[in-house]
Parts: sequence; C-alpha cells; structure tokens
Amino acid sequence: MPQMNRDQRNAAWQAANQWRARATQTQPTGLMGSLKLLFTWLAFGALMIVAVVFGLFFLLIGWAMMPFMRHKMKKRMEQMRAQQAQDIGGGYASHHASSHDTAQRRPGHQDALEGSYEVKDDR
Repeated sequence: MPQMNRDQRNAAWQAANQWRARATQTQPTGLMGSLKLLFTWLAFGALMIVAVVFGLFFLLIGWAMMPFMRHKMKKRMEQMRAQQAQDIGGGYASHHASSHDTAQRRPGHQDALEGSYEVKDDR
C-alpha cells in the first residue's frame, strides 16, 4: 500500500470526523426518536419473520411436488424412448424378431438396435 502524504491523511481524517458528526446528529433524541427507532426495528423484524415463513412455505411446497414431478418426467422419458425406438425401426421387438429369422438363414449376420450390419474379414 503506498504511503499517503500528510494532506491526504488529513483529508481522510476530516471526512471521517464529518461523517461521525453527522451520524451523532441523526441519532434519536428524546422519547419520540426512541419510539420511532423501536417501531422501525419492530417493522424490520416482522418483515424478516414474514419472509422466513414464506420461504419455508415455498420450500415445503417444492418438496411435496418433487415426487409428482419425478413421476411426470419419468413418464415423459419413457414416452420419448418409445418414440425413438419406433422411429428407428418400427419398434425393437418386431425388428428383433424379423432380424432373428433372417440371422438364422445367414450365418455372418448380426443385428443391433440401430440397424443390421455385416462384419467382413480382410482376407
């Protein structure tokens, strides 16, 4: 940290002293100032309590909805998988049965989910 010269230090001290003087002037004086400060803190505390209650309420609602959302997402994923399998080849079961019949006739034939491929030797 660079060293501050005497004028800069004095300016900082003067600003701090002015700020401190303004803070002591705005402190509540008398009964009305104390009551105003008390009601301000009570209002702040009440708002904090209301905010915590709302936060806990929404947290509990979120936790209660998690099983339903999980079930909905699981159903959606099953639907997407079924749609993808149908798009690939008319359903895996029917594709597997028809490929299995042709695989018995051709010995080098293998089937896969995406399609059927033959492996050729390099010989």
